[in-house]
Amino acid sequence: MRKLFAGMMVCMLMLALTACGNAEDNHSEELSHSAQSTTEKPAAEAEREPENELGTEESTSSEGALETDSKPETEGIVKELVVYFSWSGNTQSVATEIQNQTGADEFRLMPAEPYTDDYDALLDIAQEEQRSGARPEISDSIENFENYEVIYLGFPNWWGDMPMILYSFLDDYDLSGKTIIPFVTSGGSGFSDTISTIKSMEPDAEVLDGLSLGSSQAAEPASAVTDWLNGLAE
Repeated sequence: MRKLFAGMMVCMLMLALTACGNAEDNHSEELSHSAQSTTEKPAAEAEREPENELGTEESTSSEGALETDSKPETEGIVKELVVYFSWSGNTQSVATEIQNQTGADEFRLMPAEPYTDDYDALLDIAQEEQRSGARPEISDSIENFENYEVIYLGFPNWWGDMPMILYSFLDDYDLSGKTIIPFVTSGGSGFSDTISTIKSMEPDAEVLDGLSLGSSQAAEPASAVTDWLNGLAE
């Protein structure tokens, strides 16, 4: 009886050990699946990340190309320059108004040796310069003058002519192929013969109709300049 009982106990113990072994094997597989799943997930993400990064780089590169291509085009834009000489300030007033309305650049002709502030003395100097055909030296120079296509050319009427510093400008700079648009201030003489003089000195330039203003008009030139510019555009 005791032998039978002992045999039964041995059998039961063996069955219990077998069940534990199976349970440990099953638990081990679950850990393995869990570990494999944890390992595979980052691997899958690692495969997607380069695609995302590449997509971002392509997008950035594409945007960069668009920014480069979308830079404002400068071709076809006419560059304009207002060049003028003014002693009393009348011509300067008109020049500034033209610059304001057109957006052109501006350059004031200044003699290297300034003129006197005395009007009576200036009359004598201007006459003497005309008689001698003087070419007063211009104190500064115009950078990249060749890039300008339209030149608004302003001056006062001195003794029926341009001040001789205008002759210096026309001698010093090549206006071939450019458009010259003159404007003058005077006490009533207008352009006199200065338009024909400009045409003879710059035969390869196009000279358009100019603007002539008296002293009182030059003080408030906005309306006259607007009408004149509109007429040029027609």
